[in-house]
Amino acid sequence: MKTRILIFAVVAQFVVPPLTAQVPRLSVESIFGTDYFASDLVPVQWSREPRYFTATEENTDGLVDIYRVDARSGERELVLRGGDLVPPGQQQPIEIESYEFSADGSKLLIFTNSVQVWRQNTKGEFYVWDFGRRRLTPVSTQPGLQQFAEFSSNGRLVGFVRDNNLFVTDIRSGRETQLTFDGNDNIINGATDWVYEEELGLRDAFRFSPDGDRLAFWRFDQTATKTFHMIDALPLYPELLPVRYPKAGEQNSEVRIGVVEISSGNTTWVDIGEDSDIYIARMDFANSSDEIWLTRLNRHQNRLDLLLADVRTGESRIVFTDSDDAWVANTAPRWIKGGREFLFESERSGFNQVYLCDRDGSMINRVTPGEWDVLDVYGVDEEREILYFTGAGDGPTKRPLYRVELNGQNFARVSTGNGSHDVAFNSNYSLYVDNYSAAGVPPMQTLHTPDGQVLRTIADNRQLAERVQSLSLQVPEFITVPGADGIPLNAYIIRPADFNPGRRYPLLMYVYGGPGSQTVRDSWGGDRYLWHQLLASEGYLVASVDNRGTGARGRDFKKMTYQRLGELEAADQIAAARSFGSQPFINADRIGIWGWSYGGYMSLMSMFLGQGVFKAAISGAPVTDWRLYDTIYTERYMRTPRENARGYDNGAPLKHVDKLTGNLLVVHGTSDDNVHFQNTVQLVHALEQAGKQFDMRIYPGQRHGFRGTATRLNQYELFTEWLKRKL
Repeated sequence: MKTRILIFAVVAQFVVPPLTAQVPRLSVESIFGTDYFASDLVPVQWSREPRYFTATEENTDGLVDIYRVDARSGERELVLRGGDLVPPGQQQPIEIESYEFSADGSKLLIFTNSVQVWRQNTKGEFYVWDFGRRRLTPVSTQPGLQQFAEFSSNGRLVGFVRDNNLFVTDIRSGRETQLTFDGNDNIINGATDWVYEEELGLRDAFRFSPDGDRLAFWRFDQTATKTFHMIDALPLYPELLPVRYPKAGEQNSEVRIGVVEISSGNTTWVDIGEDSDIYIARMDFANSSDEIWLTRLNRHQNRLDLLLADVRTGESRIVFTDSDDAWVANTAPRWIKGGREFLFESERSGFNQVYLCDRDGSMINRVTPGEWDVLDVYGVDEEREILYFTGAGDGPTKRPLYRVELNGQNFARVSTGNGSHDVAFNSNYSLYVDNYSAAGVPPMQTLHTPDGQVLRTIADNRQLAERVQSLSLQVPEFITVPGADGIPLNAYIIRPADFNPGRRYPLLMYVYGGPGSQTVRDSWGGDRYLWHQLLASEGYLVASVDNRGTGARGRDFKKMTYQRLGELEAADQIAAARSFGSQPFINADRIGIWGWSYGGYMSLMSMFLGQGVFKAAISGAPVTDWRLYDTIYTERYMRTPRENARGYDNGAPLKHVDKLTGNLLVVHGTSDDNVHFQNTVQLVHALEQAGKQFDMRIYPGQRHGFRGTATRLNQYELFTEWLKRKL
């Protein structure tokens, strides 16, 4: 289990000073152009010793110090001063971007000078700080940036990837050893290709054995995967940006699993079956240095096999299988009792639940008791045999913390009140930190005992809370609206602070709507929520609806859109808009819709198929034909274009452009490696051929999620002014 923490924000004090400055008017500038509404939560990482966690603080020199904090008392001890992190032969200290302690706590692995690779900054430089010697040394002195460095279990080695090959460095001697030698533009060892990173959430693709003697790793051969070229048009002569991107129905990388013995360099290849057109979604050592486990998904992703394999021979066997008529979730076993048993999540009952199995795969019992979805599993107190998790037992919009014994008995709610909880337990499950928020209520952090008792507040986010409270906003009201088939759909609506039911207001609907997602949550919505409140202050109502296909309402509700992406979801958004328009305080002639990514796709589908229901739509980074999107995501829900041509046609905005009425704004970044700018180019061409007028804004060099204060400020100024004119 990794203990690296990313430092997203640096905290100046654990107790935020009182608010003294006057709150400015809520504006696009104050939301997106400043840090006025930034959160002050503490990035917490539990130590191996259960009474402590570590946290960061920016010092007077602008560098990051690391403190050890007594969780109960809050007393702090300086562990590492940022100014001491000066590499050999250099004058200036490095900046800490993320860090990971060795298992015994004697060393710290530090990531710095990172560069972006697709969504994340995954290339950079790694250093090891030795607390005993008070010495900082680079993990590698060879040319080239490193990726995904991590300590071996015994703390003697650091493994990493460079130029698509695996290496280890002996920390004591500094000796670097190369373990794979065939890495190149086609072959990737120890890291993943684009589609695995994006759709399976897999980036670091190697694992140390518990004894530190072996590395198990993914090897990708992407020779057959076609290259998609993006264009960087900002230089004098535009440059091509190649991405190995398998579009729906095209060839994926061929994947293998190898186990390399570090001392000899010998690699054993694991038998993963005869079918090479598969995905190896998860892999690790199975609480033993002699066996690894892996999960194998077929191309349709409706069958998941859990395999155990011998690291010396590569022989494997299937111990557990989960299957579904639509698709299965990409879940992994949670090994307990020294690897003799494991927990596994499955929707086989109609809801996502947790099951306890023997190492041979035989079912022991169902652990979680509800006819509702388990959402996040936070861990197992093995001594007391208690599972902690969040779920939809109080309804889909909330995230309470629950506990249940592994035998399925004594189920109980741990957290109190409404809202959403995201928790982190210490190593022996005697304490946990709760990140809590609710609709209109910024997040705060509190320390609890495992029965839910509050011990103290770690970060109250008081400055942000006071600034938000001073705006006198009306918090979102949770309601239900009828979908296209009459099923009640969860929704919220934001009203102006001076709402007058005798007036008729324009309405803007915010949508995402993708499989298993949710926008209607009793949780803090960040800067998007504040922007929606800004629109409310300008005289708009803002609403959001979770259509069929979204999450936390069971398997059938989520998977009824299978092979029909866009059809039922758009029908629900249209039906919801008509329902809103029937209210006396909503102007049915002034209803708009907006969204990003899948939400941008939904805005197009709803606008086109609504044929006059929506006066205006903003579509950000939309998929315009699922044939243009990647294999793993698209085929999971649609199968291949060859198998489901009708579904692809019915769910493609490109096929419905002739139905456009009203005002449309399309926004896209030209360097979007996820939803390619090609989607918008083809949409523009189709709209022009259909004789339709529309607005468009491109953002040169921006990827799928826009970065930079100037860009985001410009983006939301555009949205605000466009809506004022068009809605």
